[in-house]
Amino acid sequence: MGETKQPKKAELDLLSIPITRLRGEVDKDLPLPRYMSHGAAGMDLFAAVDADLTVQPQEAVLVPTGLAVAIPEGFEGQVRARSGLAVGHGLAVINAPGTIDSDYRGEIKVALINLGKKPFTIRRGDRIAQMIINRVYRVQWDLKESLVATERNEGGFGHTGR
Repeated sequence: MGETKQPKKAELDLLSIPITRLRGEVDKDLPLPRYMSHGAAGMDLFAAVDADLTVQPQEAVLVPTGLAVAIPEGFEGQVRARSGLAVGHGLAVINAPGTIDSDYRGEIKVALINLGKKPFTIRRGDRIAQMIINRVYRVQWDLKESLVATERNEGGFGHTGR
C-alpha cells in the first residue's frame, strides 16, 4: 500500500487581536493562549493562580488567566472545556461556552465546575480551558404570522429516536 500524503497547509486568514497581561511581569512565565496542534480550533488557556486551587466535587470556581483581550467588533471569544479534563476528571466550563464579547476588556476568567467524584487541583500554568474566536452575525427579527413548514416541524428532543 502506498503512503497517504498530508494535504499542503492551507493559507490561513490570521486575525490579529491585541492582548495584555494584566499583572505584567508577575505572569510573564505563563504562555499566551496558543494552539497545541496545527489543526486545533481552540487555543489553550492557562491558569494564572498564585497558589494551588483545589476544586471539590460539585464546587464551581472562577479561575483567572491574567489576560485581557480586545476582540474586534463582529467577533467573539468562546471559552470551552478541554476534553481531557472533562472526560478524565469531570472538569467542565459551567457556562459553556462562555462568551467574551468584543466590547469586554476585563480579565478572562474561566468558570469551572468539578462534576467528578474526586477533588481536582489546578496549579499555576495548567491548561484549564480552550478559547475559540468566531465571527458573530447580528440579526434583525422579521416577525411573521407563521413560519414555512418543514418535514421536522415541531419535533423536539429525541423525536428521531435513540
